[in-house]
Amino acid sequence: MIDGKVLQVNVGVPRANPAKQLPMTGFDKRAVDRAVYVRAPGPKTTGLHSGLVGDPIGDIKHHGGDDQAVYAYAREDYDWWAEQLGRELAGGDFGENLTTEGIDVNGALIGEIWRIGDELELQPTFGRIPCVTFQARMRERHWLKRFTTENRTGAYLRVITPGHVRAGDRISIVHRPARSVSIAEAFGIYMSDPASLARLLDAESLPEDLRKEVEERLTRTAPPS
Repeated sequence: MIDGKVLQVNVGVPRANPAKQLPMTGFDKRAVDRAVYVRAPGPKTTGLHSGLVGDPIGDIKHHGGDDQAVYAYAREDYDWWAEQLGRELAGGDFGENLTTEGIDVNGALIGEIWRIGDELELQPTFGRIPCVTFQARMRERHWLKRFTTENRTGAYLRVITPGHVRAGDRISIVHRPARSVSIAEAFGIYMSDPASLARLLDAESLPEDLRKEVEERLTRTAPPS
């Protein structure tokens, strides 16, 4: 079933990053009119960082790696934000690699599989936790809190099958897990509903480091036996 399409493929342009006192950020994403190869980048700090060849990542401690290989954001959510903020927002403004249309990115289940074009297969892993680089880029008061509260986070994705991606590619959901949680539900629980943390463990494809964190938090809050 065809669920949506890729409106834009966005690759970062290296910029200085005074917000984090790092020499570089790849947040400034620009649309490209060519096919871009996407592959699993490996471990977050020691691998190739972004899943898109040629896409730079400056803060390799917190961004990139296999479970954050690709970031997708929906045009529909941009339009909602544009109305709320009273300003135009272009694809790439939120630092995403893929600007999508017609697919419910926030409603995607952790562990479902998207086929994009003829080759590439990606799997949603979690929502985007906003950082100070995002705040500096947007120049909106209390942006991090607002973005978190509205829970229109977009989705990080891991690479299941490498391949090329280009603007106009169709996106099809080719697998849905029997047990999981959506990107939006998982993000909301993780950020503001600790009583429901155990629900995240229903997602078999939850990133392993996040699973360990959740298990540790549950252990710390469990009543003594």
